[in-house]
Amino acid sequence: MTQYCIAVHGAAGRMGQRLVTLISQDKEAYVGAAIEMPGHLRLGCDAGAIAGIGAIGVPITETLSEKVDVVIDFSTATAVDRVLAICVMHKVPLVLATTGLSPQQELTVREASRTIPILWTPNMGLAVNVALKLAQVAAKLLAGQHVDVEILERHHRYKVDAPSGTALKFGEIIANEMGQTKFKHGREGITGLRPADEICYHAIRIGDNPGEHTIIFSMLGDLIEITVRVTNRDCYAFGAIAASKFLIGRAAGLYSMNDVLGI
Repeated sequence: MTQYCIAVHGAAGRMGQRLVTLISQDKEAYVGAAIEMPGHLRLGCDAGAIAGIGAIGVPITETLSEKVDVVIDFSTATAVDRVLAICVMHKVPLVLATTGLSPQQELTVREASRTIPILWTPNMGLAVNVALKLAQVAAKLLAGQHVDVEILERHHRYKVDAPSGTALKFGEIIANEMGQTKFKHGREGITGLRPADEICYHAIRIGDNPGEHTIIFSMLGDLIEITVRVTNRDCYAFGAIAASKFLIGRAAGLYSMNDVLGI
C-alpha cells in the first residue's frame, strides 16, 4: 500500500497537533516533517510528543529538510508567505487552510500556484463545502426575486479575524449569482430601509464554538436558511488530509475542495 508523506506546517498549534495525531492514525499517510516559525519554543521537540501521542521520531523544525509529498498549512496569516516560499523552493504541493490573508498575500498565493499545485480554501470541512454549493444553487434560483441575504457566523473567542473566511466565501459565491454590490458588517443606529443589493455579515465570538454558519435568503412571506455546524474540529483535519491525498501528483494550479468532492 502506498503511503503518502505529509509535512505539517504549524505543527505545534491546536490544529497542527490534531493533524499530527490523525495523520499518524491514517493507514495511507504518515507525518514526514513538522514545521514551525523560527524562534518557536517547541523547535526541536518531537511532534508526536507535543500532540500527546508519544514520540514519532519527527522533530519540529523551522524549515523543510526532508523530502515530502505534500505540505498542509494550519498556521497564521503572518506565516503564510514563508510556507509558500518553502513549498515553491522545494516544488512541493501545498494545502493552504489558513484564513485572514491580506490582498497581497492572496496575490502571492495565486502567483505561487503557477509553479506548484495549491489547494486553497477558507474551510476544510466537507459539510461546509457542500453547504457552499447549496448556497450557490439557492442564490442562482432566487436571483432577481428581491431577496434579503444575511450571513451569521459563530466562532470561539480566540479567533482573530472577522468575519470568518468561510462567511466571506459564502458572500462571494452568492454575490456572483445574485449581483449584490454592497457588503455590510453588522448594523447600528438609524440604518434606513434595507437595500436589495446588500449582503450583511454578523460575526459572533463565544466560548469554544468551533464554527457555525447560517445563510438566510428571505423574501416577503417565506425564507430559506442553510445552516452548517462544526461539532468537532477534527472535521477540518480530516478534510485537509483528504485534500492532501487529492493534490499529490496534480499539475501546478489553484484547486479547491470542490475539486476534492467532485462538485
